[in-house]
Amino acid sequence: MLNFILIILVVFIAAFVVIKLINNKKNAKVEDQIEIDDKTFTLNKMTEFVKKRLNEITKVNLYDIGLSEEELKRRKNKKYELKKALKGCTYGDVNDKKYVKELIYDLLSKEYGVDETNISKAIPFDVPSLLTDQDKFDILIYHYKKQFGYEALTELIKKYNLDTLKYIQGQTKPAYVITGDEISDIFEKEALVLTFQDKLNVIVQRIYQHYKGYSSIDEVRDMNIDGVSGGVSGLPESFLSQVAQTDGDYLDQVMESKVPRACDSIWIFFRGKSIRLAFLSFGTESELKRVCQNIYKYNNPGQLSDTNGYKINEMKDGSRVVVVRPSFSETWAFFVRKFDVKRSTLEQWFKGEEGSDKSIELLKYLVKGARIISITGEQGCGKTTMLMGMIENIYETMNIRVQETAFELHLRKIYPTRNILTFRETETISGQEGLDVQKKTDGSVNIIGEVATDPVASWMIQAAQVASKFTLFTHHAKTFPNLVTALRNSMLRTGVFKNEKTAEEQVVQVLNFDIHLAKDFRGKRYVERITECIPVENINEYTFDHRNEKTLEGKMDKFFDNAAHYFTKVTNRETFKYVNILEYVDGTYVITNPISKHNIDEMRMNMEEADLEAFDKFIEENWGKQKKTYNGLMEELKEMSKPKKRGRKKKTEDDIEQIEF
Repeated sequence: MLNFILIILVVFIAAFVVIKLINNKKNAKVEDQIEIDDKTFTLNKMTEFVKKRLNEITKVNLYDIGLSEEELKRRKNKKYELKKALKGCTYGDVNDKKYVKELIYDLLSKEYGVDETNISKAIPFDVPSLLTDQDKFDILIYHYKKQFGYEALTELIKKYNLDTLKYIQGQTKPAYVITGDEISDIFEKEALVLTFQDKLNVIVQRIYQHYKGYSSIDEVRDMNIDGVSGGVSGLPESFLSQVAQTDGDYLDQVMESKVPRACDSIWIFFRGKSIRLAFLSFGTESELKRVCQNIYKYNNPGQLSDTNGYKINEMKDGSRVVVVRPSFSETWAFFVRKFDVKRSTLEQWFKGEEGSDKSIELLKYLVKGARIISITGEQGCGKTTMLMGMIENIYETMNIRVQETAFELHLRKIYPTRNILTFRETETISGQEGLDVQKKTDGSVNIIGEVATDPVASWMIQAAQVASKFTLFTHHAKTFPNLVTALRNSMLRTGVFKNEKTAEEQVVQVLNFDIHLAKDFRGKRYVERITECIPVENINEYTFDHRNEKTLEGKMDKFFDNAAHYFTKVTNRETFKYVNILEYVDGTYVITNPISKHNIDEMRMNMEEADLEAFDKFIEENWGKQKKTYNGLMEELKEMSKPKKRGRKKKTEDDIEQIEF
């Protein structure tokens, strides 16, 4: 009897549960129907739907669905792949970005019900007058990207000469800027005809960039340009609150977008020119902040906080990214610097200008001759790109070791079969420690991406003396004397030397050549000069002539002569001379002074047979007729190194021959 009662109770409970589940499903269907009936096709609603669906897909418990083993495995793989793509696309991975966009496309077209009749509710494609500047730009970039790929922005700028200086309203001086009016004019000229698939792809990109992408710069960042930055102009939010208390009219102008805010600041770096995209904006300060907080996250570099107000990192595609935030900076800002490794050749640098063939030959021989070379110039003049191009000429037998602040050169992408290893600074490992480790890694060539700190500069000099065959590095010095002075001061500040002259002597004995790059106001980048450093030999000018003098007055004269030599060496003696062996004159590269005999001999010792013959021929062609000039230069340097004195005994020819330069 008891068992019978229990059985009836279980049946009633089971029936109650089944009825409840059926009712819940009916209610859910009704709710879904209500959602479908009430849904609108705005970008905000679509974005909310995409976020919700992707969240459901990634968090669903597959074991509760009752799938077969094969289907369960397939669904688990797809779930893992989606999670990986959602994470990777925020790091700048274009493949993950493509995967996520394709999924969004399917969700909108198959689940959300976007079709020809309602798609224009999101973006008014059929009424061009209602399109915003960003709408037009997104459509243009999509159209050009179908034809040119990641060269789309470059082709658009080149076709319509958008990188020229121009005057805009409210400014008295010309600037590099692309305005909304220019984008509107281009859109009218192009007269594009879009299919439904084209329109949906534009909407998918817009949704993606506000969900997982980098807002308005998402597509721009992927293009093959030199870089992109944001938050570097316009009024910060903190300033607006101050203005509101003092100048209401000015605040009204800001709100009407007549005065740009920090979140309206988007700049690109294109062929050496910083160009402001006046038609693009992040919209709000919070959107700019979101981009800054996400764009540097690749490989977990640590948290950007008020205490640690900046981060230097690289993105998955090799771009260098620097992010700053208040209170370290006045507003949130980021700088993405891209390096096109395919274009990093010496031929690309000189671009067929007059005298470029001999200039390229000269640079190749300097590298093959194992000379210690610095590449100097201002920011954005192409030092890293030049360094990439020069590395191509290092012999395959030499192992290359690289030290950088952030990975920029990516030499193993260009030369995957070569022995190359790159180190970088971290929060716990300084550049000095990294360079110390390099000494134990059988490297032949040391490459330092940027000599930016005193310890790295000091170690670079030491390593160039004993730790490697030769060294290549970049520096921000403006002139050759400035380069020597900066390196000397770094040696002094790190405590390696206490005496200025001694530190300077060490620098000039190590440094062979300096390649100085320049960028004019129109953004053209070129090699301004190649300079050779010639150390001035310390000649012993002291004499013992006082022994031959019979009078005290004569002995005192000779003593004072020696004293004058001493004080000249201590206070006024020059430790180096420098001559330009190549100069850029009126648009032409001109080979000028010859390379010193010492460096020529050293270069010949480090070259292979074929290169040695070609180098000798190069010297004969360019400086063979200047042999007298070369000898004259050496004699002039000898004379300049000698202190002036009265009554000095004339040296014999045998004495002069013993002087080495």
